[in-house]
Amino acid sequence: MSLLDDVAERDGWRCWVCDEPVDPDMSVNDPRGPSVDSRTADRKAKVAERLAHRGCNTRKGAVQVVIPWPEHLYVIEPAPLATVAERLERKGGREMVGRCPTKQDAQDAAEWLVDRFSRLVPGMPVTAGVEAGGGQFLLIVATGRR
Repeated sequence: MSLLDDVAERDGWRCWVCDEPVDPDMSVNDPRGPSVDSRTADRKAKVAERLAHRGCNTRKGAVQVVIPWPEHLYVIEPAPLATVAERLERKGGREMVGRCPTKQDAQDAAEWLVDRFSRLVPGMPVTAGVEAGGGQFLLIVATGRR
């Protein structure tokens, strides 16, 4: 269990897929129990193992994981965050990840994005900005070149 404990402590006992807390006392055979997810499909990943709920890990299998956007955020055409994270981690730069009808909606989403990316890709400094354009507000996520 030392690998599980080490990974869980590093990740703060939060599932990297659903971003919900993982109960350290839950059985590893329970869907809400802890498991170590190996990102073997992405050989360039800086973090090879991540903490996930057993159910989240099983559901994603060997396919690209879908990181859900919270329902309380009003974002039009939200980008798939796992794909954005991989691209930014590999190339750096900036990406437009969604559109919002109001500036406040965009600011709320930008704050959530910075917080979520801090756990999705630990160690990668990310900023999120809001740019007005075409009667809407664009969400931009950026990081330095890696």
